[in-house]
Amino acid sequence: MNIDKQKIIEALRTINDPNTGQDIITVRMVEDLQVEGKNISFTLVLPSLNSPSKSELNFACMGVVGELYPDAEVHVHLKGRAPEVAKNQSIVPHIKNIIAVASGKGGVGKSTVAVNLALGLKALGAKVGLMDADLYGPSIPTMFGMQKERPKIKDIHGKPKMMPIEKYGIPTMSIGYIIEAEQAVVLRGPRLSGVIRQFFQECVWPPLDYLILDLPPGTGDIHLTMVQTAPVTGVVMVTTPQEVALADAVKGMNMFRLENVNVPILGVVENMSWFTPAELPNNKYYLFGQGGGKKLAKMGKTMLLGQVPIVQSIRECGDKGEPAMVNGDPLVKEAFEKIAKNTARQVALRNEMIQPTKIVGVQS
Repeated sequence: MNIDKQKIIEALRTINDPNTGQDIITVRMVEDLQVEGKNISFTLVLPSLNSPSKSELNFACMGVVGELYPDAEVHVHLKGRAPEVAKNQSIVPHIKNIIAVASGKGGVGKSTVAVNLALGLKALGAKVGLMDADLYGPSIPTMFGMQKERPKIKDIHGKPKMMPIEKYGIPTMSIGYIIEAEQAVVLRGPRLSGVIRQFFQECVWPPLDYLILDLPPGTGDIHLTMVQTAPVTGVVMVTTPQEVALADAVKGMNMFRLENVNVPILGVVENMSWFTPAELPNNKYYLFGQGGGKKLAKMGKTMLLGQVPIVQSIRECGDKGEPAMVNGDPLVKEAFEKIAKNTARQVALRNEMIQPTKIVGVQS
């Protein structure tokens, strides 16, 4: 009997992990595939040997391989992850980098930066997703022109999962897809935390190079839930040049630098750096002062990823659901392209130089 390992792997790809919604090969649940004569054996790695899906996954694996090679003897060994490994195991192992876009205060253009950063990274050839974690003020549905969209539900081994809504080649998830546009979000801390965990655990994110998180301004329950739920690769801080914005941005940045959080600051984006009228493209008017972004970057021992001018088309594009990177002024596109390139470079350096971020332990 001629048994092809690659065909076995492709057969196992048809089985989905009930936790991530991805196939068990992509999320590395299959180890030690061996073929000896007509004997096929491999190890199925589970989060725990008490997993409720253990038997179903075991029979599913035996079934697809047995269907491929009816005369073969199929042996599936079950193994639970070691407690320490499981503790720091990402709940989204198929997502390589999670980048949080944060600010100290509202109104600095954080969502605009998050959306156009995602589109800029995609333009570089990366697979990118976007999660709207600003539950009180979700902006992604408006900026992508998808206010009336609703996520589809998919059943995976008895678990209902939300499917991200895709536009411009970017899968997205937002509470704005679940509630009505005029509906106020009135939730206490534990409920807010539950929604964020759902967006990670109950949403079928495809394999991604980057997942961009658009965080709410300030430092609160959502920020803490994020670092307690998934290993965040790094943070992009957004500020405007003036001192009052800088004072709040420093506080936001320092939350991520706390010893028990310890999420690297990838860099700073200075938004609304200067005003450039469309009829005078070479003129710069510094309405909010100068140097705030560089000052914040220096305080965070990081770099200024780029500066975004005040250009009317940025606002117009966001309101129309056609972000600046899709249908904006060439000057603005150039600014966001630079930010995307610098962010990708900073992520590569961060991953080369330091260990992956650990999930923050929950304090009772």
